[in-house]
Amino acid sequence: MLFKRINRLLPSLALPRHPALTRRDMASGDPETTRLDFLVIGGGSGGLAGARRASELGASAAVIESHRLGGTCVNVGCVPKKVMWNAAVHAEYLHDHSDYGFEVGSVRFSWEALKAKRDAYISHLNRIYRNNLDKAKVQNIQGHARFTNDPEPTVEVDGRKYTAPHILIATGGQPTVLSDADIPGGNLGITSDGFFELETLPKRTVIVGAGYIAVEMAGILSTLGSKTSMIIRQSGVLRNFDSFISTNCTKELQNSGVDLWKNSQVKSVRKTEKGLEVTVVTKDPEKKNDEEKTSTIQEVDCLLWAIGRQPNTSGLNVAAVGLEMDERGHIVVDEFQNTSRPGIYAVGDVCGKALLTPVAIAAGRKLAHRLFEGKKDSKLDYSSIPTVVFSHPPIGTVGLTEEEAISSRGKENVKVYKTSFTPMYHAITSRKSQCIMKLVCEGKEEKVVGLHMQGLGCDEMLQGFAVAIKMGATKADFDKTVAIHPTSSEEFVTMR
Repeated sequence: MLFKRINRLLPSLALPRHPALTRRDMASGDPETTRLDFLVIGGGSGGLAGARRASELGASAAVIESHRLGGTCVNVGCVPKKVMWNAAVHAEYLHDHSDYGFEVGSVRFSWEALKAKRDAYISHLNRIYRNNLDKAKVQNIQGHARFTNDPEPTVEVDGRKYTAPHILIATGGQPTVLSDADIPGGNLGITSDGFFELETLPKRTVIVGAGYIAVEMAGILSTLGSKTSMIIRQSGVLRNFDSFISTNCTKELQNSGVDLWKNSQVKSVRKTEKGLEVTVVTKDPEKKNDEEKTSTIQEVDCLLWAIGRQPNTSGLNVAAVGLEMDERGHIVVDEFQNTSRPGIYAVGDVCGKALLTPVAIAAGRKLAHRLFEGKKDSKLDYSSIPTVVFSHPPIGTVGLTEEEAISSRGKENVKVYKTSFTPMYHAITSRKSQCIMKLVCEGKEEKVVGLHMQGLGCDEMLQGFAVAIKMGATKADFDKTVAIHPTSSEEFVTMR
């Protein structure tokens, strides 16, 4: 009778959902190794998304992170950047108040107040990420991970070992840092990470770089009141974007008051009593000789290097597991995020492809479904990924540039539609800014393979158009859609 009573009670004694979280790996002979189903190195967007989705699918999962949860995006990237961009947009609108009939007295901007609120918001997000891991029953391991020389892929964190049949590397990237060996005085500058540590608004800023981070930083600082110069190696910014966008963004920066030093490079930096002195060499592209003009920018409060990013693999000891790397140190993966070592995967910026937060999130989730739900074909489609640059005004782009389409399809198979106009908002403002739009179409059916725009509201209007392009929309589909009037977006369905 006693046996029967105990037997009836057993089904109600629920076991822990993920017993493997506390199980020691006795099979390897090392009682101190913790075995899981899924081990994620990196608590950024891609790693957290993959771990949580794996846990939802029944896997025991853990995330190893040495800093704050959320990675670059939450802590020193997209999120705090957007807060600063929002503040800069407020500053722009202040110029327009009188044009719309508002009498506005003197307005004072407090960088300190904005920074305090921004930092509090980021800390709040860090707590949310931690709580989400707890809710998902994903273990959070604090510390630096390092692969060991064990026969089975294993990582060590603060003297403790962890292993799993599936290990995901999602360590992200970091800004490229210049040393004095690269450029004399190079270490006197900061990177985009350091931008978020600035306690006050710099009076005089020099930004080196022509990519989207340089463009965004320049726009924010200049609009909020810092006298800003950009040092760029060629004649325009965003050279990897469609030339229509690159040319217009360069013009908008200059029109907004950013001092653009074209065909220039920093030669040296030195500290003086009044700030930094930045020495710049400029080449005249019209002259075929190597003659250079040397100039200096004086009394610089903030020198910001925005010259690229590099993968976060230092100290990870990936050589111990024999991972293939490219020439820049990115981990090489195939279309399914597999590395050269079976059972080890990588997603996000550490792979060096499409360095965007939603890309890492989507890739991490797709991987989890493939590994723990049996969806063997689950992978991210890296084509037609929409991108926004939070410049002033913002840029939206998806698909092929005109140059890429011609290169891959042939000029005779590509047709382009484009327009430029003054948005209705600026019809009565003394401050003017154009909106430009372009459709890149291919073939007789004029399938839309690229869409590019810069102007007021372009950041928010891109997502819907990206869905249409992903579905294979043609120019005829755009033409058949009734316009929404009066809006800027209606121009895309009325182009001829």
